[in-house]
Amino acid sequence: MAKKVFHELVSLNSALEILLKFFKNKVSYPLSSEIIPVKDSLNRITAEPVFAKLSSPYFHSSAMDGYAVRSKSTFSATEKDPVKLKIGEEAVWIETGDPLPEDFDAVIPVEEVNVKDGYIEIYKAYPPYHDVRPVGEDIVATELIIPENHLIRAVDIGAMLASGILKVKVRKKPVIGIIPTGSELIEPEKIEEGILKPPALIEYNSSVLANLIKTDGGEPKEYPIVEDREEIMEKRIMEAYEECDLILLNAGSGYGKEDFTYKVISKLGEVIINGVAIKPGKPFIGGFIKNKPVLGIPGYPVSTFLCYYLFVRPLIELYLGTKLKKEEKIQAILSRNLSSTIGVDEFVRVKVGRVGDKYIVSPVGRGAGLLMSVVRADGYIIIPSGSEGFSQGQMVDVYLWKEKEEIDNTIVCIGSHDNTLDILYNYLRKKYPKISLSSAHVGSMGGLIAIKKGEAHVAGTHLLDETTGEYNIPFIKRLLPEKKVILINLVYRIQGLIVRKGNPKNIKSFEDLVREDIIFINRQAGSGTRLLLDKHLREMGINSSEIKGYENEEYTHMGVAQAVASGRADVGLGILAAAKALDLDFIPITEERYDLLIAKDFLELVSVQALLDIIRNDKKFKEAVIALGGYDVRDMGKIIYEN
Repeated sequence: MAKKVFHELVSLNSALEILLKFFKNKVSYPLSSEIIPVKDSLNRITAEPVFAKLSSPYFHSSAMDGYAVRSKSTFSATEKDPVKLKIGEEAVWIETGDPLPEDFDAVIPVEEVNVKDGYIEIYKAYPPYHDVRPVGEDIVATELIIPENHLIRAVDIGAMLASGILKVKVRKKPVIGIIPTGSELIEPEKIEEGILKPPALIEYNSSVLANLIKTDGGEPKEYPIVEDREEIMEKRIMEAYEECDLILLNAGSGYGKEDFTYKVISKLGEVIINGVAIKPGKPFIGGFIKNKPVLGIPGYPVSTFLCYYLFVRPLIELYLGTKLKKEEKIQAILSRNLSSTIGVDEFVRVKVGRVGDKYIVSPVGRGAGLLMSVVRADGYIIIPSGSEGFSQGQMVDVYLWKEKEEIDNTIVCIGSHDNTLDILYNYLRKKYPKISLSSAHVGSMGGLIAIKKGEAHVAGTHLLDETTGEYNIPFIKRLLPEKKVILINLVYRIQGLIVRKGNPKNIKSFEDLVREDIIFINRQAGSGTRLLLDKHLREMGINSSEIKGYENEEYTHMGVAQAVASGRADVGLGILAAAKALDLDFIPITEERYDLLIAKDFLELVSVQALLDIIRNDKKFKEAVIALGGYDVRDMGKIIYEN
């Protein structure tokens, strides 16, 4: 059989146009309705307008505690000549919410009368219906409560019940079948059985999709994992066809020898889209079996997530006859260069924070398999297909997944990576739930530049000046001579060579990096770790071109450690905490000082003060840092330099 290849990739706009055109021609939408109890209708979509059955209130009632009176009996009252009304005959005690007695038309609050000898004295006239809630004050019988295609909220439920409505007609939820495919997949519950070993992968995309569908008003139906056999996939699809309005096949949409989605959909129906010019998510497949859409969603988790938002949500909207909430868009300044491939729309996950009067945006991991890049992200930016990327400092559109208030309460930390920043973020959120920390790893030098340009509140730095042997201060004086800043120590940490458990290649020092059998993993240019490496190489007379892998870069110490742990590299320069976290061996080289540089313009911000409070006063935070291994907190929170 000839190898299947993607048809000519279509643009995102073309793919959406094709998908929606076929849907509208083949599918009857919105879905039919069902009648449910009003009390159970939260977040459902109305299938018809709802009109009040009763007025609310349905009787004249008192709005205050006081005395019900006939308004005409008060017209002559003045301060000099008060009117006396006999209690029980001309004035009747009434409490808030009580029905107004027949033939009475006003209420006088208790604090405005003087009770004396069985009478009340009043000192001014009261008009009809004073402090009375008349019939229909809130809702008038036959009045429109909520229209068709309305998302029912908690207050809507209250209004319907108040107007005598106990049942409401709503759109049926679209039933969306989720079929995970792949012989290598296992259910998460089987982890406890101890059978997780290569090439087995934990199947979690179904749960992600199911909860996205629930959030958007659909009804997910999860099917068991289908192994890579065409006949089984066909049988499962046809089973779902009978039970669902829309079918999602997760994984198998690529062009590997075990990717059968294209072939099976073509056999059972027709494929209308086979590949979209987006990144991630290129292998998306759109098709129909008779009058029901069947979508092939790529298996990489970020591709799954993105394709759901791009292609599944619009169909849910049509099924429900409504529009779902869209992301808020803001403009922000890009913290570092961001390149991309021409010809595809790339969706880049980002962290965002407000620094002064501007928003700063920093990319997080870009791989299609990096689910944590979505977990950590505040939103995304789109690099259009005709662009090679964006430059540092460029203004870009950001689409937010989080509320803008949370973005406004985010500390922007740009600079060198350290594992303690993750611990710091956790303790910050624990004590100050409204405050977040956005950490962008661009290296120590990049952090100093960000502070200089007013694009970060805080910068992590560990730059060693070879001439003086001093950390950070010489660089601050050279790069930020006029900037008012304060340098605070976070930790001292051990830098060294990270190697595999047992050090199988017997690596002992930097001299071993030039061996033919050694592959190195580096940190990015501008990082303090890269500068430390280059310093040692110069002192030893080692040319970097002799080191295999010198050009291979990671942006974090954990990235370096993972490269070694996975076998992608034999050795990398990093911190002891990263080696310990992944159970790797470590060859210590030097102790260095890792500081936080803070612009004084932001020192009095509530968020920055909260950060300093954790660093200086939280004993459990210090204990957690020490437990990571390779850290000394002797000067944590101490001012090292101030300008």
